[in-house]
Amino acid sequence: MQFRDLQKQYQILKPEIDNAIQEVLTTANFISGQQVVELEEQLAKYVGVKHCITCANGTDALTLALMVWNIGKGDAVFVPDFTFFASGETPAYEGATPVFVDVEKDTFNISPVSLEQAIVKVKEEGTLIPRAIVAVDLFGQPANYPKIREIADKYGLLILEDGAQGFGGQIGSQKACSFGDISTTSFFPAKPLGCYGDGGAIFTDNEEWAELLRSYRVHGKGMDKYDNVRIGINSRLDTMQAAVLKVKLKAFQAYELTDVNRAAAKYTELLSNIDTKFALPIIAEGYYSSWAQYAILLPKDTDRNAVQTHMKTAGIPTMVYYPKPMHRQGAFEGMDGAVTDCPVTEELCKKVLCLPIHPYLTEEDCKAVVTALEAAS
Repeated sequence: MQFRDLQKQYQILKPEIDNAIQEVLTTANFISGQQVVELEEQLAKYVGVKHCITCANGTDALTLALMVWNIGKGDAVFVPDFTFFASGETPAYEGATPVFVDVEKDTFNISPVSLEQAIVKVKEEGTLIPRAIVAVDLFGQPANYPKIREIADKYGLLILEDGAQGFGGQIGSQKACSFGDISTTSFFPAKPLGCYGDGGAIFTDNEEWAELLRSYRVHGKGMDKYDNVRIGINSRLDTMQAAVLKVKLKAFQAYELTDVNRAAAKYTELLSNIDTKFALPIIAEGYYSSWAQYAILLPKDTDRNAVQTHMKTAGIPTMVYYPKPMHRQGAFEGMDGAVTDCPVTEELCKKVLCLPIHPYLTEEDCKAVVTALEAAS
Protein backbone atom coordinates (compact mmCIF):
# COMPACT_ATOMS: atom_id res chain seq x y z
CA MET A 1 0.00 0.00 0.00
CA GLN A 2 1.20 3.51 -0.81
CA PHE A 3 0.84 6.41 1.62
CA ARG A 4 -0.21 8.60 -1.31
CA ASP A 5 -0.58 6.47 -4.42
CA LEU A 6 0.96 8.54 -7.20
CA GLN A 7 1.63 5.42 -9.26
CA LYS A 8 -2.05 4.54 -9.46
CA GLN A 9 -2.93 8.14 -10.25
CA TYR A 10 -0.43 8.11 -13.11
CA GLN A 11 -1.79 4.88 -14.57
CA ILE A 12 -5.28 6.39 -14.68
CA LEU A 13 -4.11 9.71 -16.15
CA LYS A 14 -1.29 8.22 -18.24
CA PRO A 15 -2.61 8.95 -21.76
CA GLU A 16 -3.28 12.61 -20.99
CA ILE A 17 -0.09 13.13 -19.00
CA ASP A 18 2.09 11.42 -21.61
CA ASN A 19 0.56 13.54 -24.37
CA ALA A 20 1.08 16.72 -22.34
CA ILE A 21 4.72 15.88 -21.68
CA GLN A 22 5.29 14.90 -25.31
CA GLU A 23 3.95 18.26 -26.47
CA VAL A 24 6.51 20.06 -24.31
CA LEU A 25 9.29 17.82 -25.59
CA THR A 26 8.23 18.36 -29.21
CA THR A 27 8.06 22.14 -28.95
CA ALA A 28 11.16 22.28 -26.69
CA ASN A 29 9.64 25.26 -24.85
CA PHE A 30 10.86 24.17 -21.44
CA ILE A 31 10.88 27.52 -19.61
CA SER A 32 7.93 29.94 -19.48
CA GLY A 33 5.96 28.03 -22.11
CA GLN A 34 2.33 28.63 -22.97
CA GLN A 35 1.27 25.87 -20.57
CA VAL A 36 2.50 28.00 -17.66
CA VAL A 37 0.31 30.92 -18.73
CA GLU A 38 -2.69 28.65 -19.23
CA LEU A 39 -2.19 26.96 -15.86
CA GLU A 40 -2.00 30.31 -14.06
CA GLU A 41 -5.27 31.38 -15.66
CA GLN A 42 -6.97 28.10 -14.71
CA LEU A 43 -5.69 28.22 -11.12
CA ALA A 44 -6.78 31.84 -10.63
CA LYS A 45 -10.25 31.00 -11.94
CA TYR A 46 -10.53 27.91 -9.74
CA VAL A 47 -9.45 29.70 -6.57
CA GLY A 48 -11.48 32.81 -7.37
CA VAL A 49 -8.77 35.51 -7.40
CA LYS A 50 -7.50 37.92 -10.05
CA HIS A 51 -3.88 36.80 -10.16
CA CYS A 52 -1.96 33.54 -9.94
CA ILE A 53 1.82 33.69 -10.24
CA THR A 54 3.53 30.30 -10.40
CA CYS A 55 7.04 29.72 -9.08
CA ALA A 56 9.58 26.97 -8.43
CA ASN A 57 8.25 25.65 -5.09
CA GLY A 58 6.05 26.40 -2.13
CA THR A 59 8.88 27.77 -0.01
CA ASP A 60 9.76 30.31 -2.70
CA ALA A 61 6.10 31.26 -2.86
CA LEU A 62 6.20 32.26 0.81
CA THR A 63 9.53 34.04 0.33
CA LEU A 64 8.29 36.05 -2.65
CA ALA A 65 5.21 37.18 -0.72
CA LEU A 66 7.37 38.40 2.17
CA MET A 67 9.69 40.19 -0.28
CA VAL A 68 6.74 42.07 -1.77
CA TRP A 69 5.77 43.26 1.71
CA ASN A 70 9.35 44.24 2.61
CA ILE A 71 9.28 42.00 5.68
CA GLY A 72 12.67 42.09 7.38
CA LYS A 73 14.74 42.88 10.42
CA GLY A 74 12.76 44.18 13.38
CA ASP A 75 9.49 42.72 12.12
CA ALA A 76 7.45 40.09 13.95
CA VAL A 77 5.68 37.44 11.86
CA PHE A 78 3.23 35.19 13.71
CA VAL A 79 3.46 31.51 12.76
CA PRO A 80 1.64 28.41 14.08
CA ASP A 81 3.91 26.23 16.20
CA PHE A 82 2.51 23.03 14.67
CA THR A 83 3.46 23.14 11.00
CA PHE A 84 6.20 22.42 8.47
CA PHE A 85 9.51 24.25 8.89
CA ALA A 86 9.13 26.48 5.81
CA SER A 87 6.31 28.48 7.43
CA GLY A 88 8.75 29.84 10.03
CA GLU A 89 11.95 29.50 8.03
CA THR A 90 10.96 31.99 5.33
CA PRO A 91 10.30 34.96 7.66
CA ALA A 92 13.57 34.19 9.48
CA TYR A 93 15.45 34.03 6.17
CA GLU A 94 14.17 37.54 5.39
CA GLY A 95 15.60 38.72 8.72
CA ALA A 96 12.27 38.91 10.53
CA THR A 97 11.49 37.17 13.82
CA PRO A 98 8.97 34.32 13.68
CA VAL A 99 6.76 34.39 16.76
CA PHE A 100 5.31 30.94 17.33
CA VAL A 101 1.65 30.61 18.27
CA ASP A 102 -0.21 27.63 19.66
CA VAL A 103 -2.90 25.82 17.68
CA GLU A 104 -6.45 24.65 18.26
CA LYS A 105 -7.05 21.23 19.82
CA ASP A 106 -9.62 20.14 17.26
CA THR A 107 -8.50 21.46 13.85
CA PHE A 108 -4.75 21.80 14.65
CA ASN A 109 -4.78 25.19 12.89
CA ILE A 110 -3.53 28.43 14.44
CA SER A 111 -5.52 29.44 17.53
CA PRO A 112 -7.06 32.92 17.23
CA VAL A 113 -6.96 33.27 21.01
CA SER A 114 -3.26 32.43 21.22
CA LEU A 115 -2.60 34.61 18.17
CA GLU A 116 -4.08 37.72 19.72
CA GLN A 117 -2.26 37.06 23.00
CA ALA A 118 1.04 36.81 21.11
CA ILE A 119 0.37 40.04 19.19
CA VAL A 120 -0.46 41.93 22.39
CA LYS A 121 2.68 40.58 24.08
CA VAL A 122 4.92 41.68 21.19
CA LYS A 123 3.35 45.14 21.15
CA GLU A 124 3.80 45.52 24.90
CA GLU A 125 7.45 44.45 24.76
CA GLY A 126 8.07 47.01 22.03
CA THR A 127 11.21 45.49 20.51
CA LEU A 128 9.55 44.14 17.36
CA ILE A 129 6.94 45.53 14.98
CA PRO A 130 4.01 43.16 14.34
CA ARG A 131 3.69 42.90 10.55
CA ALA A 132 2.11 39.70 9.32
CA ILE A 133 0.38 36.43 10.18
CA VAL A 134 1.27 33.17 8.42
CA ALA A 135 -1.95 31.16 8.63
CA VAL A 136 -1.42 27.53 7.59
CA ASP A 137 -4.26 25.40 6.17
CA LEU A 138 -3.04 22.29 7.93
CA PHE A 139 -3.82 18.80 6.64
CA GLY A 140 -6.29 20.18 4.05
CA GLN A 141 -8.62 22.30 6.20
CA PRO A 142 -8.52 26.11 5.98
CA ALA A 143 -7.65 28.01 9.13
CA ASN A 144 -10.28 30.09 10.94
CA TYR A 145 -10.04 33.07 8.59
CA PRO A 146 -13.13 34.94 9.81
CA LYS A 147 -11.47 35.25 13.25
CA ILE A 148 -7.95 35.70 11.87
CA ARG A 149 -9.11 38.52 9.56
CA GLU A 150 -10.83 40.22 12.48
CA ILE A 151 -7.59 40.12 14.49
CA ALA A 152 -5.44 41.20 11.54
CA ASP A 153 -7.65 44.21 10.87
CA LYS A 154 -7.70 45.13 14.57
CA TYR A 155 -3.90 45.30 14.77
CA GLY A 156 -3.09 46.32 11.19
CA LEU A 157 -1.42 43.06 10.15
CA LEU A 158 -1.19 41.36 6.77
CA ILE A 159 -2.34 37.75 6.29
CA LEU A 160 -0.16 35.33 4.37
CA GLU A 161 -2.16 32.16 3.77
CA ASP A 162 0.11 29.13 3.56
CA GLY A 163 -2.15 26.83 1.56
CA ALA A 164 0.52 24.23 0.75
CA GLN A 165 -1.68 21.51 2.27
CA GLY A 166 -5.00 23.27 1.85
CA PHE A 167 -5.52 23.64 -1.91
CA GLY A 168 -9.07 22.50 -2.64
CA GLY A 169 -10.36 23.20 0.87
CA GLN A 170 -13.20 25.65 1.43
CA ILE A 171 -15.05 27.77 3.98
CA GLY A 172 -18.59 27.91 2.68
CA SER A 173 -18.21 28.53 -1.04
CA GLN A 174 -14.88 30.37 -0.74
CA LYS A 175 -11.84 28.33 -1.68
CA ALA A 176 -8.50 27.99 0.08
CA CYS A 177 -5.74 30.21 -1.34
CA SER A 178 -8.17 33.14 -1.52
CA PHE A 179 -8.26 34.07 2.18
CA GLY A 180 -4.93 35.83 2.56
CA ASP A 181 -3.87 39.26 1.39
CA ILE A 182 -1.46 37.00 -0.45
CA SER A 183 -1.92 33.23 -0.48
CA THR A 184 0.46 30.48 -1.54
CA THR A 185 0.46 26.79 -2.31
CA SER A 186 2.90 24.01 -3.09
CA PHE A 187 2.80 21.46 -5.90
CA PHE A 188 5.19 19.06 -4.17
CA PRO A 189 4.16 15.61 -5.50
CA ALA A 190 2.44 14.46 -2.29
CA LYS A 191 0.28 17.58 -1.92
CA PRO A 192 -3.45 17.53 -2.79
CA LEU A 193 -2.53 18.90 -6.22
CA GLY A 194 1.03 17.86 -6.99
CA CYS A 195 3.35 17.92 -9.98
CA TYR A 196 6.26 15.61 -10.87
CA GLY A 197 8.92 17.61 -9.08
CA ASP A 198 8.81 20.90 -7.24
CA GLY A 199 6.40 23.72 -7.96
CA GLY A 200 4.44 26.47 -6.26
CA ALA A 201 2.00 29.30 -6.82
CA ILE A 202 1.03 32.65 -5.32
CA PHE A 203 -2.47 34.15 -5.37
CA THR A 204 -3.61 37.74 -4.84
CA ASP A 205 -6.18 40.31 -5.95
CA ASN A 206 -3.66 43.15 -5.57
CA GLU A 207 -2.47 44.40 -8.97
CA GLU A 208 0.69 46.08 -7.68
CA TRP A 209 1.78 43.04 -5.67
CA ALA A 210 1.11 40.74 -8.62
CA GLU A 211 3.42 42.78 -10.86
CA LEU A 212 6.13 42.80 -8.19
CA LEU A 213 5.80 39.04 -7.76
CA ARG A 214 6.25 38.50 -11.51
CA SER A 215 9.36 40.65 -11.37
CA TYR A 216 10.90 39.16 -8.23
CA ARG A 217 10.52 35.56 -9.47
CA VAL A 218 12.72 36.29 -12.52
CA HIS A 219 15.75 38.10 -11.06
CA GLY A 220 13.83 41.34 -10.45
CA LYS A 221 13.22 41.88 -14.16
CA GLY A 222 11.73 45.01 -15.63
CA MET A 223 10.69 45.12 -19.30
CA ASP A 224 12.60 41.91 -20.03
CA LYS A 225 14.99 39.47 -18.35
CA TYR A 226 18.00 41.67 -19.16
CA ASP A 227 16.39 44.74 -17.60
CA ASN A 228 16.85 44.14 -13.89
CA VAL A 229 15.21 46.86 -11.82
CA ARG A 230 15.35 45.21 -8.39
CA ILE A 231 17.07 42.31 -6.64
CA GLY A 232 15.02 39.16 -7.14
CA ILE A 233 15.43 35.41 -7.24
CA ASN A 234 15.25 32.69 -9.90
CA SER A 235 11.95 30.89 -9.24
CA ARG A 236 10.02 29.83 -12.32
CA LEU A 237 7.69 26.88 -12.74
CA ASP A 238 8.98 24.64 -15.54
CA THR A 239 6.72 24.19 -18.55
CA MET A 240 6.85 20.41 -18.05
CA GLN A 241 5.44 20.73 -14.55
CA ALA A 242 2.74 23.11 -15.77
CA ALA A 243 1.73 20.60 -18.44
CA VAL A 244 1.40 17.84 -15.83
CA LEU A 245 -0.52 20.11 -13.47
CA LYS A 246 -3.04 21.07 -16.14
CA VAL A 247 -3.98 17.41 -16.53
CA LYS A 248 -4.04 16.81 -12.78
CA LEU A 249 -6.10 19.95 -12.07
CA LYS A 250 -8.81 18.64 -14.39
CA ALA A 251 -8.97 15.33 -12.50
CA PHE A 252 -8.72 17.14 -9.16
CA GLN A 253 -11.85 19.14 -9.93
CA ALA A 254 -13.74 16.33 -11.65
CA TYR A 255 -13.47 13.59 -9.04
CA GLU A 256 -10.34 13.52 -6.86
CA LEU A 257 -11.62 15.92 -4.20
CA THR A 258 -14.88 13.99 -3.94
CA ASP A 259 -13.09 10.66 -3.77
CA VAL A 260 -10.55 11.67 -1.12
CA ASN A 261 -13.41 12.97 1.03
CA ARG A 262 -15.17 9.65 0.53
CA ALA A 263 -12.06 7.80 1.73
CA ALA A 264 -11.77 10.06 4.77
CA ALA A 265 -15.43 9.49 5.62
CA LYS A 266 -14.91 5.72 5.42
CA TYR A 267 -11.96 5.94 7.82
CA THR A 268 -14.04 7.97 10.26
CA GLU A 269 -16.90 5.49 10.05
CA LEU A 270 -14.67 2.46 10.61
CA LEU A 271 -12.55 4.03 13.36
CA SER A 272 -15.66 5.17 15.24
CA ASN A 273 -16.78 1.55 15.52
CA ILE A 274 -13.70 -0.01 17.13
CA ASP A 275 -12.99 -0.34 20.84
CA THR A 276 -9.60 1.39 20.81
CA LYS A 277 -10.34 5.09 21.16
CA PHE A 278 -8.52 7.49 18.92
CA ALA A 279 -9.17 11.20 18.56
CA LEU A 280 -10.35 11.50 14.96
CA PRO A 281 -10.00 14.48 12.61
CA ILE A 282 -12.64 17.16 13.03
CA ILE A 283 -13.82 19.33 10.16
CA ALA A 284 -15.36 22.55 11.44
CA GLU A 285 -18.96 23.29 10.51
CA GLY A 286 -19.16 24.96 7.11
CA TYR A 287 -15.60 23.90 6.23
CA TYR A 288 -14.46 21.47 3.53
CA SER A 289 -11.10 19.68 3.57
CA SER A 290 -8.90 18.49 0.72
CA TRP A 291 -7.39 15.92 3.12
CA ALA A 292 -3.68 16.37 2.61
CA GLN A 293 -3.44 14.11 5.67
CA TYR A 294 -5.78 11.97 7.73
CA ALA A 295 -4.35 12.57 11.21
CA ILE A 296 -5.50 10.72 14.30
CA LEU A 297 -4.32 11.18 17.88
CA LEU A 298 -3.24 8.04 19.68
CA PRO A 299 -4.42 7.44 23.25
CA LYS A 300 -2.20 8.75 26.03
CA ASP A 301 0.89 6.63 26.78
CA THR A 302 0.61 4.69 23.50
CA ASP A 303 3.98 3.67 22.09
CA ARG A 304 3.74 5.38 18.71
CA ASN A 305 6.95 3.81 17.41
CA ALA A 306 5.61 0.35 18.20
CA VAL A 307 2.34 1.14 16.41
CA GLN A 308 4.21 2.32 13.33
CA THR A 309 6.43 -0.77 13.37
CA HIS A 310 3.40 -3.06 13.55
CA MET A 311 1.70 -1.19 10.71
CA LYS A 312 4.82 -1.38 8.57
CA THR A 313 5.04 -5.13 9.16
CA ALA A 314 1.45 -5.35 7.91
CA GLY A 315 2.48 -3.48 4.76
CA ILE A 316 0.84 -0.20 5.74
CA PRO A 317 2.86 3.04 5.80
CA THR A 318 2.21 5.75 8.36
CA MET A 319 3.75 9.17 8.94
CA VAL A 320 4.21 11.55 11.87
CA TYR A 321 3.47 15.19 11.10
CA TYR A 322 5.10 16.76 13.15
CA PRO A 323 7.36 15.20 15.81
CA LYS A 324 8.82 18.47 17.08
CA PRO A 325 7.25 21.91 17.72
CA MET A 326 8.60 24.72 15.59
CA HIS A 327 9.85 26.64 18.61
CA ARG A 328 12.06 23.67 19.55
CA GLN A 329 13.79 23.46 16.17
CA GLY A 330 17.53 24.07 16.58
CA ALA A 331 17.54 26.63 13.78
CA PHE A 332 15.43 29.00 15.90
CA GLU A 333 17.51 28.64 19.06
CA GLY A 334 18.29 32.05 20.51
CA MET A 335 15.50 33.88 18.66
CA ASP A 336 12.99 35.79 20.76
CA GLY A 337 10.11 34.10 18.95
CA ALA A 338 11.36 30.65 19.93
CA VAL A 339 10.62 31.31 23.62
CA THR A 340 6.96 30.41 23.74
CA ASP A 341 4.29 28.42 25.56
CA CYS A 342 2.40 26.10 23.23
CA PRO A 343 0.97 23.22 25.29
CA VAL A 344 -1.46 22.03 22.60
CA THR A 345 1.35 21.73 20.07
CA GLU A 346 3.51 19.86 22.58
CA GLU A 347 0.73 17.31 23.07
CA LEU A 348 0.00 16.92 19.36
CA CYS A 349 3.64 16.24 18.56
CA LYS A 350 3.56 13.27 20.91
CA LYS A 351 0.25 11.77 19.76
CA VAL A 352 -0.36 12.50 16.08
CA LEU A 353 -0.24 9.68 13.53
CA CYS A 354 -1.18 10.04 9.87
CA LEU A 355 -2.74 7.21 7.87
CA PRO A 356 -2.57 6.62 4.11
CA ILE A 357 -4.98 8.95 2.31
CA HIS A 358 -5.53 9.74 -1.37
CA PRO A 359 -8.36 9.77 -3.93
CA TYR A 360 -7.60 6.22 -5.09
CA LEU A 361 -7.85 4.58 -1.66
CA THR A 362 -10.51 1.84 -1.79
CA GLU A 363 -12.94 0.76 0.91
CA GLU A 364 -10.95 -2.48 1.22
CA ASP A 365 -7.77 -0.44 1.74
CA CYS A 366 -9.44 1.55 4.52
CA LYS A 367 -10.60 -1.64 6.22
CA ALA A 368 -7.09 -3.11 6.05
CA VAL A 369 -5.59 0.02 7.61
CA VAL A 370 -8.11 0.13 10.44
CA THR A 371 -7.77 -3.61 11.14
CA ALA A 372 -3.98 -3.29 11.39
CA LEU A 373 -4.29 -0.17 13.55
CA GLU A 374 -6.66 -1.87 15.95
CA ALA A 375 -4.31 -4.83 16.26
CA ALA A 376 -1.34 -2.53 16.81
CA SER A 377 -3.05 -0.58 19.57
